Amino acid sequence: MIWTTDREAVRGAAPETTMVDAAVRLAPFGESGPSPDVPRTVDDALRTPWPDDLLPGTGATRELWELLATLGAADLGVARAVEPHLDARAILAQAGVPDRGGRTWGVFAAEGPGVRLDAVDDGGWLLRGTKPWCSLAGVLDAALVTAHLADGGRALFAVDLHDPGVRLLDQEWASRGLTEIPSTAVAFDDVAATPVGAPGWYLERPGFWWGGIGVAACWFGGAVGIARRVHAEAARRDDPLLAMHLGAVDHRLEDARRALAEAAGLVDAHALDAAQGRLLAKRVRATVAGVCEDVLGRAAHALGPAPLALEAEHAKRVADLQVYVRQQHAERDDVSSGRALASEAAPW
Repeated sequence: MIWTTDREAVRGAAPETTMVDAAVRLAPFGESGPSPDVPRTVDDALRTPWPDDLLPGTGATRELWELLATLGAADLGVARAVEPHLDARAILAQAGVPDRGGRTWGVFAAEGPGVRLDAVDDGGWLLRGTKPWCSLAGVLDAALVTAHLADGGRALFAVDLHDPGVRLLDQEWASRGLTEIPSTAVAFDDVAATPVGAPGWYLERPGFWWGGIGVAACWFGGAVGIARRVHAEAARRDDPLLAMHLGAVDHRLEDARRALAEAAGLVDAHALDAAQGRLLAKRVRATVAGVCEDVLGRAAHALGPAPLALEAEHAKRVADLQVYVRQQHAERDDVSSGRALASEAAPW
């Protein structure tokens, strides 16, 4: 079972499903660290039969984000693998074509300079070109991929990553963070593809922004994992500077927790239109990203160099979070939000 905040088990969880202790919650945190039964490798996480009803906007949004935060606190690599898999399943469910085959999924929707992926209708849809930032493309079964259409629009397609036309390009993953989640460009050589939703649907659907907040839940979990190391040090020795850093870390984590909890309630209530949902996602992601950066800085000041140099788990957690949180576009997202806000009445 997957244990959550105020229920004994997620609805529909299979008996053999890996148990996850709710040590990271959007309601008050538990007192202990993650259960050893939390998947601790990407392979184990992808083999775990996650419940089919962990879908945002269906009354289980907080439950879903609690799970992602819990995984993030244990290992951000695991969370980084599970989040797009669950997001892909949610997208397919929204499109009315839920996946029942037990396949592992990714979502490849990034664009990049100098590369382009086109969808060609040749009596059946084919993908032709190159897609950047395709995480785990070499180990997943399938992916949802955005591609350009001849009329200038974009559409979403499901593809089988075992197709012989799928070719990973030789691109070194030099990062010291998320080393088990290499992201590389992938060439698609006339790969058969199945449309998912109408053209433009992927970006226009409300769930696009809900998925973005799910990523922030993973970041939050990573920050909690680092904060636990600060807590352990402050509990071990009486040092006023350690106590100061721990207090600051606590109230920043509470800022992130409250933002995620409020957003989960709004998503499940369907209380926002598309523009409001976009703004909510940008606000929550900016809040959580800022908290993560503050926690990283506070932990570095509180703990000094020794844990970074001598503790593999802590050093990995820091490197993972530094890379992962850069999915937040920082000042560029602030510009986007500011322009949208300036075109309307003041929201405060």
